[in-house]
Parts: sequence; C-alpha cells; structure tokens
Amino acid sequence: MIKRILFILFISASTLCFSQETLISKLSAAPNPFETSTKIRFMVRENGTVLFKVKNVLGRTVHYKELQVLKGENTLSFFKGDLSAGMYIYSIQNKKNIVSKRLVIQ
Repeated sequence: MIKRILFILFISASTLCFSQETLISKLSAAPNPFETSTKIRFMVRENGTVLFKVKNVLGRTVHYKELQVLKGENTLSFFKGDLSAGMYIYSIQNKKNIVSKRLVIQ
C-alpha cells in the first residue's frame, strides 16, 4: 500500500515538473561565429523584462543588459566591443526561466 502511494506521488511530481512550459524559447544568434556583431533572436510568451548576459568561459559576466520585451519574437544586436576572440555563453533570463547557448567571436 505504501509503495503504491509513493509511486503515485512520484508520477504526479514527475508529470508536474515536465509539464511546466518554458516562457523563453527559440534562442539563437546569427551569424555565429561572428567578427563584429550578431543578432540574438528569441521568443517570449509574455511582455516583461529580461536580462541578457554574456559570460566568458571562466564564468565571469562580460556584458549585461536589461531589456523590455514584448510577447512573441524579439531581436537584439550584440556588438563584440572590447571582447577578444573566443567562446562565450550568452543567456536570456526572466523571473521564471533562463536559456543559455554558446557564442563564438572570431
């Protein structure tokens, strides 16, 4: 009996965790790799504020920007500025989700 209850609780918790929908999706950068600038595209399911961050491979934040976004597809231009060639991790984060991908500067 106890095993059945635990099993049902486990299945319920698993279903709940996997059914939560992501509020940020379709994150991409093009071109990637790039030399001077790239366009970051992403979809959000609601209006609000997101944080755009770029981190180096050591995990240090090298670029940070707060953006107001509208429901649907959003685009932002990212210029390398003083950043040297190499691999970076870029992310879009809101209050509920964070989505990250790799970015390469040539």
